[in-house]
Amino acid sequence: QVWLRESGGGLVQPGGSLRLSCTASGINFKLYTMNWYRQATGKQRELVASITGGGSTNYTNSVMGRFTISRNNVRNTVSLQMNSLQPEDTAAYYCNVHASSSQFWGQGTQVTVSS
Repeated sequence: QVWLRESGGGLVQPGGSLRLSCTASGINFKLYTMNWYRQATGKQRELVASITGGGSTNYTNSVMGRFTISRNNVRNTVSLQMNSLQPEDTAAYYCNVHASSSQFWGQGTQVTVSS
């Protein structure tokens, strides 16, 4: 069974930083692209960043240059370093993997950017 568990959310002032982490189990982690999604209240869930098993990354335009996704294939973790946070980054952030023809999600971690 695939499990994803996020940590690291919280309240931060505009311009601040947070680092999210996700630990995965139940998959051969290094083979899979890992994703971070977010969902703000009243909005659709959106893909924020992805990283392949080999370390290639992609970002949505709104976070490019501010967020960095990384992974550790020994510890089965994927992280999202978020800098220069803005109120529009406020959302629940979810770790995701597409494996065995299914989508798997963590429980989410809330990020709130407010003064």
